[in-house]
Formats: sequence, C-alpha cells, structure tokens
Amino acid sequence: VQLQASGGGLAQTGGSLRLSCATSGRAFSTFVMGWFRQSPGKEREFVAAISRNGASTYYGDSVKGRFTISRDNPKNTVYLQMNSLMLGDTAVYYCAADRKGLFGTSIEAVAAAYDYWGQGTLVTVSS
Repeated sequence: VQLQASGGGLAQTGGSLRLSCATSGRAFSTFVMGWFRQSPGKEREFVAAISRNGASTYYGDSVKGRFTISRDNPKNTVYLQMNSLMLGDTAVYYCAADRKGLFGTSIEAVAAAYDYWGQGTLVTVSS
C-alpha cells in the first residue's frame, strides 16, 4: 500500500488549503484513515481521522472546528480541508492508513496504530 500526500504549500493566516492523499490498492475502503503533523523539534501530533465509510470523524483539539477530514472511497483518496489557518498549523502533514479498521476507541489518535504512511507534505502559514 502506498500513500501519496499532496496539496501543501504557503498560505496566510486565516487562509485555507486542501490536502489530498491518494492511496494505491483495492483495500482503501477497509482502512481507517488519519492525518498527523509534525513541526521541527516537536512530536508528531494527531490531526484528524475518519472511519472506513466516512460516517464518523475525530479531530485533535487544536484543529477542531477549523479542519474537516473527508474521503472518497471510489477514488481511494482522503482529504483534509484546512480553514482559518494559524501560524501554529505550520508543519509537515502526513496521511496514514490503519488496516485494522477500528474506530471509536480513540486509538485512531495514536500514531502507532497506523500501518502505512505517506511521505508528508509541507504546509507553511505566514502572517
């Protein structure tokens, strides 16, 4: 399974960006998908996760109400719509896939629960 994240770039505070993560293989609809981010000198931080059918989502406290995760199973793609960007959102964003497919126990916020990772896409927010 390969994950390819894209859509990062430079945005101003208050602006928006949309990240995409295309996944290879036919098992995409069986994966819980997540987004994490990491800034220099900081630990990897949970951003958002979405259940296999897209009906349930879960967000980290720092992005709740500003970011929206969604997925398109026929296209094997998960998205992260980021609005009201803040300087603190600057980071490399990673998409990840959990083949166990469990959702709703908060395990989806744990990086170690994910089996596959994309290469990351850099988001830089400036004032």
